Amino acid sequence: MKALFLDRDGTLGGSDEIKYPGEFELYSGVPSSIRRLKQQGVLLFSFTNQPGISKGLSTLEDFGEELRGFGLDDVFVCPHSPAAACNCRKPRTGMIEQACEKYNLSPGECVVIGDRIKDIEAAYNAGCLAVLVLTGSGEDSYTYLLEDGGTPVDYVAEDFNHAVNWLLSFK
Repeated sequence: MKALFLDRDGTLGGSDEIKYPGEFELYSGVPSSIRRLKQQGVLLFSFTNQPGISKGLSTLEDFGEELRGFGLDDVFVCPHSPAAACNCRKPRTGMIEQACEKYNLSPGECVVIGDRIKDIEAAYNAGCLAVLVLTGSGEDSYTYLLEDGGTPVDYVAEDFNHAVNWLLSFK
């Protein structure tokens, strides 16, 4: 594992709804987990759809400043509305491809952690390991996976900290 793609809302903090920079708070223990990952040399990337940017509700710069302030190495944000049909909006793989090219990574060396089916689908479509957290929309996503099948998930974690503990158990 060389890099993690981290969903923001519902995974690192907030809730199952978008909270804009200045309103967003990390879940308990997340700063410590981020430090542990950094100490192991793991690259940390944001991996988030933020359509409010295209509506003028926030800016890429605001999200970038916030996410880098949390200790992430780089910020990959899809600012487009769902109607834009862009390649970067999850479950498409554009953000993963961009980061892998920029940092000379293979998707097989990367892990996606997220709370929504879109996160898991993007991981699967790109060839990354997929970890579903049960925070945010994770409970609903997990129920959907159990009842309706769909994209396979490699691991289900109680929260981000639990996911990090599991991932670091292999290092």
